[in-house]
Amino acid sequence: MQTIYAMHQSGSDDLSKQEKFLKASLDNILDLYLILLSSLVELRKKEEAYLELAKNKHLATKEERNPNTRFIHNPVLLALEKNASLQNALATNHIHNWQHNDDTIIYMLQDVKNSTLYQKYMAKPAVTFEDERYFVTDLFTEVIAPNEKLYAYLEDFKLTWVDDIPVVNTLIQKQLRHFVTEEFCVPKIFKDEEDADFALDLLRKTILNESLFGSEFENKTPNWDTERIAELDTIMLKMAICEFLKFPSIPVKVTINEYLELAKEYSTPKSSIFINGILDNLVKEYQISGKMKKAGRGLL
Repeated sequence: MQTIYAMHQSGSDDLSKQEKFLKASLDNILDLYLILLSSLVELRKKEEAYLELAKNKHLATKEERNPNTRFIHNPVLLALEKNASLQNALATNHIHNWQHNDDTIIYMLQDVKNSTLYQKYMAKPAVTFEDERYFVTDLFTEVIAPNEKLYAYLEDFKLTWVDDIPVVNTLIQKQLRHFVTEEFCVPKIFKDEEDADFALDLLRKTILNESLFGSEFENKTPNWDTERIAELDTIMLKMAICEFLKFPSIPVKVTINEYLELAKEYSTPKSSIFINGILDNLVKEYQISGKMKKAGRGLL
């Protein structure tokens, strides 16, 4: 949707350029995941370095000589740091963000240590592995994911990540919640080749058939001036119609629900109602005419 919108705004008709942009945006999601997950590792390492410096000060206090090391010895954080899958992915994708810019890590570490969550965790007389895992999960969810300094850094680094951050945060939260040292691995961006091809296929088929798909709803908006319909709404309608007519394996309900959610997130307050009405009428028309061919059970 965003790629097609950008294409319209630029006035470009270079499909290959848009395909490259979309593919790069999808591939970059892995970089975002690695940067966010590795922030946990860097926070632990930064605190360990601070404790070591404080311990070796000429006039170190008793507390500095014998610090509470629970955080830097957290088994989940240590396991992430040593995890071969994560380390290989960081190296392969050349993720060195925190080594080149540790200001954000320093600021976040201050926020971590000032949090009630951290203070309660450090004050517990004893902790189990489950406690350690819950702490790391809650730390990411409550302190790191919503951190304004981290968000600002990511937004400045790559603007296209803004819409990907919630998705990646949710994935990391799920992984941490069910973290098992021996089983943890960096996930693939796509589950299979078909999944990887879907976005490019949808982009191509929508762009190459825009006029055709636009004519499908042109006379079905009696209370709406076609030229005044929000551009994002027309793009979403064309993409949904593309899925109806060009993707026989995608259930109708899935298509409608997906585009209603997109409309709620990105378009005007009334867009989801408008889009739902148009798509509902089109589905009924297609079912009567037999124009929409869906393969498999339960796809209508």
